[in-house]
Amino acid sequence: MKKLLFCIALLASSLGIASVSAQTIIDQEDESNFNDFYQKTLTKGKQAIPYAYLRESDVVWETAIWRTIDFREKFNQFFYFPVSDEKGTNNQGRRSLITTVMQALASGEIEAFEDDDMRIPKDYQKIFDELNRENHRTVTDYDEWGDETGTHDTVIREEFDPGKVFKINLKEYWYIDKQDTRQKVRVVSMQFIYFYCKDRGDTKECMDAKMFWVPMNDMRVRNILVKSNAYDENNNNAYRTYDDVFIDRYFDSYVYRESNRFNREVTDYVTGTDAIIESQSIEDKVFNIESDMWEY
Repeated sequence: MKKLLFCIALLASSLGIASVSAQTIIDQEDESNFNDFYQKTLTKGKQAIPYAYLRESDVVWETAIWRTIDFREKFNQFFYFPVSDEKGTNNQGRRSLITTVMQALASGEIEAFEDDDMRIPKDYQKIFDELNRENHRTVTDYDEWGDETGTHDTVIREEFDPGKVFKINLKEYWYIDKQDTRQKVRVVSMQFIYFYCKDRGDTKECMDAKMFWVPMNDMRVRNILVKSNAYDENNNNAYRTYDDVFIDRYFDSYVYRESNRFNREVTDYVTGTDAIIESQSIEDKVFNIESDMWEY
């Protein structure tokens, strides 16, 4: 009898454990989340790791570099997709970089600035008004036979399209820390570039419009980026966040400016193929400084 009671108790306990395990498959924060078959909490509660403290006296060499990351390059496309963040678009919970930052700006979690030194704040309402414009156009009227009957003026509202943000600019500082005699880099600000097109009569004029800068040294910005995963083609469970991408330098880019006495960009003094060669030359010069400082 005792053995029978023990077996019943053991069976009930096993069923209870199985029931609890089955219940924890669903995210406790969202009881209607039936898409995930296990709890995904590693990114939700993640916090960015603060940078190590750096003393001014330990920096023996320093230079500023500005570079561009083009999302249209195959290696960088995880920044760009998914283009839409609307419900029902099968995004698997992923968000593009611009969508992540714009949502944080709209909620007031982070700040934006006009300049890369982050001295002139830029209000979200101003950003919204610049990206959602009202254009006055003259439209031709036609009759049912396709003949022109006249014209009339109309207002066409152009709403912001995240799919037209193809580039970002980074401002970063390369320096040598004398404590370990290593060359290091710190990204301090990021700017988004909007590909904007405007009708000019019968032609369409397109240009790169600079949107705003966000401070990458701000822990509020990094804590937003660290909660958003960057897609990995080889493993959907690879928890590489946008913050990890910038720290690990997991992107392809080109230099468009370095610190110089004239405060100018590469394209201000060379163009075409020469600009590409000059950009690579700056990159090589910065990378070679660490090895060149050693004497054998």
